[in-house]
Amino acid sequence: MHRYRTHTCGALRESDVGQEVRLSGWCHRIRDHGGLLFIDLRDHYGMTQCVVDPDSPAFKDAERLRAEWVVRIDGKCRKRPAGTENLDLPTGAVEVFVTEIEVLGAAAELPLQVFGDQPYPEETRLRYRFLDLRRQSLHDNIMKRIAVIDSLRRRMKGQGFNEFQTPILTASSPEGARDFLVPSRLHPGKFYALPQAPQQYKQLIMMAGFDRYFQIAPCFRDEDPRADRLPGEFYQLDLEMSFVTQEDVFAAMEPVIGGVFEEFGDGKPVTPSPWPRIPYAEAMRKYGSDKPDLRNPLVMQDVSEHFRGSNFKVFARMLEDPKNQVWAIPAPGGGSRAFCDRMNSWAQGEGQPGLGYVMWREGAGAGPIANNIGPERTAAIGQQLGLKDGDAAFFVAGDPDKFVKFAGSARNKVGFDLNLVDENRYELAWVVDFPMFEWNEDDKKVDFSHNPFSMPQGGLEALQTQDPLTIKAFQYDIACNGYEIASGGIRNHRPEAMVKAFEIAGYGEETVVERFGAMYRAFQYGAPPHGGMAAGVDRIIMLLVGAQNLREVALFPMNQQALDLLMGAPSEATPKQLRELHIRLNVQEK
Repeated sequence: MHRYRTHTCGALRESDVGQEVRLSGWCHRIRDHGGLLFIDLRDHYGMTQCVVDPDSPAFKDAERLRAEWVVRIDGKCRKRPAGTENLDLPTGAVEVFVTEIEVLGAAAELPLQVFGDQPYPEETRLRYRFLDLRRQSLHDNIMKRIAVIDSLRRRMKGQGFNEFQTPILTASSPEGARDFLVPSRLHPGKFYALPQAPQQYKQLIMMAGFDRYFQIAPCFRDEDPRADRLPGEFYQLDLEMSFVTQEDVFAAMEPVIGGVFEEFGDGKPVTPSPWPRIPYAEAMRKYGSDKPDLRNPLVMQDVSEHFRGSNFKVFARMLEDPKNQVWAIPAPGGGSRAFCDRMNSWAQGEGQPGLGYVMWREGAGAGPIANNIGPERTAAIGQQLGLKDGDAAFFVAGDPDKFVKFAGSARNKVGFDLNLVDENRYELAWVVDFPMFEWNEDDKKVDFSHNPFSMPQGGLEALQTQDPLTIKAFQYDIACNGYEIASGGIRNHRPEAMVKAFEIAGYGEETVVERFGAMYRAFQYGAPPHGGMAAGVDRIIMLLVGAQNLREVALFPMNQQALDLLMGAPSEATPKQLRELHIRLNVQEK
């Protein structure tokens, strides 16, 4: 007999009844039923009920067992008594009558219970992550993560992509976040950077003639954490293709990303291919977001004309400035004073002065705004929005560039609070035609708005002749249920266009050569048109398991302060290490 087990804790079935078996695992739960001890023994593969009675030679050993002790159990597999079967367990038709117990690893008093799903402080969960990971829901999340990544690899190879590995120690590159820097011992005063993304390498792989690249790439960004972003590091499905248009990328990736949601989405409907293509400007106008949640049926509309010159002076005066607008958020079924007051209070909690509204009752509008603008204008608003008695509309006014984010949040809140959102589906869409540049009010200059390596629509001519703020780029995101899960673009592969694009953003040719020398040189020697994208693996898995936080799908995440409570990172370096790296610390006193 094997030293530790003849079967795993998820293997025994009725066909094994009568066999002498050996199991090893953790004592998940121990129950005393009038002298009869039941031990639920758990390992990675499942759970088996083990029974010890007072006549068993193992009874004294069983009495001292505690939760999470690791034990080896010998005994005979037998059928459970009629009526005691557990249909929720694959092993639920049988049990093991115990004849011998060996303690392989005793457990101290537990800082958190593995049995059940009791909430514990994040600090406790992360400090004792090895215990947290024993809990079934988290264990299942990690196993689903592994299966999703396997599926992504399979699907990518099925599309003709080859898997590459790019360097981890590289040069600093502006990807929109701070780099993690690594000092060089051999080159004093110089630093490597951990890659924010393999952007330049994957483009260089196209320069090298490999045609279709992908990898499940670790990326490192020194960003402030939030629920849908892990601090420090994350993983993405990174890919690049040569001789492709934007539509070619879409056609290759919809079966990969959509297929994963179909495979692991527990039967929830998934947007069929081809997915909607929503221009960035339209997404912002209709949904107030460049990652719209399309499960929410609400569409915002510009209702400025109904307020222009009206007796509602607050909005009428705003509209004297041509850049200002009034947007309406329809609220079907939201026409109660209580709901409107709740929305108004919520807006004030968001730092707004309030949220104006109109309610429709008995064929007419109600509320202060309706009273001010009169029945004709109120009726016209209701007609434009398709509203009826029992409905409401909420209004935001001013410069859309400034209120659009709040308007998008209000749309989401109305949709969820009125139960208009079908949460049991995955709605996927491409958001396209992002602006190439944006105005940086702080620095009073034009900046890249998305990815500096993207091809402007219209190419070099657009860069030379158009107002930079009107140039659109071949850039695109995938939005799913209110999250951005992928981002990419067709690349700017012409060196003169690359230099001109960076020039507009305030970088001279010398800067381009200095910071992107490898790509700039590569573009001089026959660069194919190419494009690609990167999909957030952690975020996709978070959506698939229904988690609210990325830490629920990562093995050993940091906390919100970017501290690894389990391993104690970041930690101080020794004087010897600092000397070898030619580093002297100048830490500011707090």
